[in-house]
Amino acid sequence: MPGKAITTASTLQCPHGGQVSISANGKAKADATIATVADTFSISGCSFQLPGPTPSPCVRVQWIVPDTMVKVGGNPTVSSTSVGLCVAGTGAPQGPVVVANTQSKVSSS
Repeated sequence: MPGKAITTASTLQCPHGGQVSISANGKAKADATIATVADTFSISGCSFQLPGPTPSPCVRVQWIVPDTMVKVGGNPTVSSTSVGLCVAGTGAPQGPVVVANTQSKVSSS
């Protein structure tokens, strides 16, 4: 089932409440620039800690299941049905990205 395209205006969070900033270089637009797996998804404000307590904040999103039918500049797009993992600075996966808000005009799969 197609999901709503994620753009630079979309709202994404890590499972611990950190905010995702999207830096997209594509030229395709809906309400803003459409995001692809090649773009940067940085996380700030994550308060996750390992026992100890040792800070282990989420720092980026790694997309593991992008859209399969739509590409921008040769790179698969990402949508509300894509699967992304929030990752710590050590590379450890820390949970799925939460897509809180997308644009409403463009669907992709």
